[in-house]
Amino acid sequence: MRVKVLSRNPDDYVRDTKLDLQRVPRNYDPALHPFEVPREYTRALNATKLERVFAKPFLTSLDGHRDGVNCMAKHPKSLSTVLSGACDGEVKIWNLTKRQCIRTIQAHEGFVRGMCARFCGTSFFTVGDDKTVKQWKMESPEYGEEEEPIHTILGKTVYTGIDHHWKEPVFATCGHQVDIWDEQRTSPKCSLTWGFDSISSVKFNPIETYLLGSCASDRNIVLYDMRKSTPLKKVILNMRTNTLCWNPMEAFIFTAANEDYNLYTFDMRYLESPVMVHMDHVSAVLDVDYSPTGKEFVSASFDKSIRIFPVDKGHSREVYHTKRMQHVITVKWTSDNKYILCGSDEMNIRLWKANASEKLGVLAPREKAAMNYNQKLKEKFQFHPQIRRIAQHRHLPKSIYCQIKEQRIMREARRRKELNRRKHSKPGSVPFVPERKKHIVAVVK
Repeated sequence: MRVKVLSRNPDDYVRDTKLDLQRVPRNYDPALHPFEVPREYTRALNATKLERVFAKPFLTSLDGHRDGVNCMAKHPKSLSTVLSGACDGEVKIWNLTKRQCIRTIQAHEGFVRGMCARFCGTSFFTVGDDKTVKQWKMESPEYGEEEEPIHTILGKTVYTGIDHHWKEPVFATCGHQVDIWDEQRTSPKCSLTWGFDSISSVKFNPIETYLLGSCASDRNIVLYDMRKSTPLKKVILNMRTNTLCWNPMEAFIFTAANEDYNLYTFDMRYLESPVMVHMDHVSAVLDVDYSPTGKEFVSASFDKSIRIFPVDKGHSREVYHTKRMQHVITVKWTSDNKYILCGSDEMNIRLWKANASEKLGVLAPREKAAMNYNQKLKEKFQFHPQIRRIAQHRHLPKSIYCQIKEQRIMREARRRKELNRRKHSKPGSVPFVPERKKHIVAVVK
């Protein structure tokens, strides 16, 4: 004998909490919903509008420095700890949870040019204009103890940057040349040089940890292999590169911040042309840092704004600025992928949300579901003109707005001039040069 039994899944009708709304059973048969697409379009439009309404990215500013913030470093183990160095030689350690400074060190005379934390997080290194490299304990000194560095190395020239190896007790400094140091020694293990100009920044690759990249003021980006003790190859651009940052997820990809207002993402195996040219800034780009996912990076510029770029897009998805913020010198993306820190000329460190309209705090399951649904709707209808216009609209300071307009006119004039020259020249005498190759002068191996 067969007995038919009604079987229902409690997840379909049981509430998450006692205070939650009653769940209504739904029939998802498309025949019963003939106006599904128009309804979804309206929801996507509302979701896009609400996203812009709730886009309030600025969280707080960390005050305390008495001079412009010149460099910052993240703690490798603690999300809430950030280090910053100023132009008056002062180093501060900040607690982001309490939003206050927990320790101040007078580390150098003159600028703090660079700083980095050791991979285990027990100490950090600073370099300054006084030709010294100093190692400091991460913990505060005991009561009655002096604030002294663990080690001090006195160099022959000014060091302009420093970075620590991701796994070994080795660090690299740059100035007139790139020096590789062992933590236990007071003289470099090896010195790498290619050309005769000052080097502004050096960075270790986080995946292939023996690879380094450096930027020199003679417009070069040079790649080194620590095991060979010789430079690998270099690419020469039209203008100087200020700094570079390696992608933490793709070993061969790095992004360079250039003086010509652009950022260039390169694959180190094919340096003949960049993978992508990111153009939106209207002044020199001074710093760049990747998100831990490797899908986006943030750039700081002399035009008093910071921008967030997707790796595979030529234009930024977000621009952050405030009335008081001056030239942004340094920028960092926190290791939990949620926040961005930027340090600027007017002595402030600012904390921003990486996703401008994201709700902070614990989300209820219904909120999460609604958020995911809205995100999918926005992706589905992202190319519709109305939704696209609302999603892309940003208010910009007048100075940036006017410069963007001016650069657009200049770019159009250059394009028109090239077209006219090609039209009135012998066929084939004026070649087509793609935008990606215009900025590369040469690649030397």
